[in-house]
Parts: sequence; C-alpha cells; structure tokens
Amino acid sequence: MKPLWLAAALALALPAIAAARQDGEAGQGGQAEAVAAAPTPAPWPSAGDPWVDVRLADINLYAERYPASFADEVSRYYSVPRAYVVAMLEQPGWSAGNVYMACALARVVGQPCRAVVREWSRDHQQGWLGVARRFGVEPDSAPYRRLRQGIGDSYQRWARPQPADANPG
Repeated sequence: MKPLWLAAALALALPAIAAARQDGEAGQGGQAEAVAAAPTPAPWPSAGDPWVDVRLADINLYAERYPASFADEVSRYYSVPRAYVVAMLEQPGWSAGNVYMACALARVVGQPCRAVVREWSRDHQQGWLGVARRFGVEPDSAPYRRLRQGIGDSYQRWARPQPADANPG
C-alpha cells in the first residue's frame, strides 16, 4: 500500500516542484513572467487502474530524462514511426504516459496508434479507461492483461526497477 500512496503523493507534488524550479530559474524579478509563460501541464494520464497509473506517471519521468530511449521503445515495440512519437510529445496535452498508453492500447486492439490518438483527442473525459472501453477493452480482460504485460516488458528493456507492487499480470 505504501508504494501506491507514495506514487500518488509524488504525482501530486510534481507540478508544484516543476513550477518552483521554473520560478527559481527565472530569478526574483521575473517570477511573475515565468509563471504566466509556463505551459499548462499535460493532463495526468489516468487508466482507472492504480498499477497502470503509477507506471504511466513514472514513464513521464523516464521520458523526460531519456527522451531518445522512450521514442525508440514506442517506435520499435509498438510499430509507430519514431517521428510520430516525437511529434506527439511536442503536442500540448500529450505527455509521454499518454503517448505510451495510446500506442500500447492500439497494439492490443490491433489498431494503428493514430486511431487511438484520434479517439483520445475526440473525447477523453473518462480517461484512458473510457477510451479503452470504446475499443472493447475492459479491465481484467485478456487485451488489458496484455497491455499491462507490455508495460512490464518495457520496464525490463529499460532496466528500470518497478515499484514493490509490480505484478503486470
């Protein structure tokens, strides 16, 4: 239970930490301009599954530090052109976790990533769970278990440790 609580607390603190870092970089006289000019953070990826949500938040951190490795992973293992992954990361509202989830969901439903991106862009009021359901993927279904397994596989390729509750299946 502690790893999920800790991840949730970290998720809530990240925007404040980033804003504080930007304020510090802007200097005393430019704080108001830095806050006004700061881009709106991308919507937090929500899959309706705490296990997946924790990993999507961590994928955001991983991609920030290793953008080339992230783009290579999605391109290679989710059959998405690398340029498309890079372009999506530059779009407002598209975090690495969102890009990863769109392409991972696309793979398990046999659709191109662009189809899932269009569906998310059309309506994401119910988060990734709502988008997944529109593609016929329910929690605890075989496709959803494959999606979770794919996340675990990415972590292994990245040699990235998973939280103590790591159990992709």
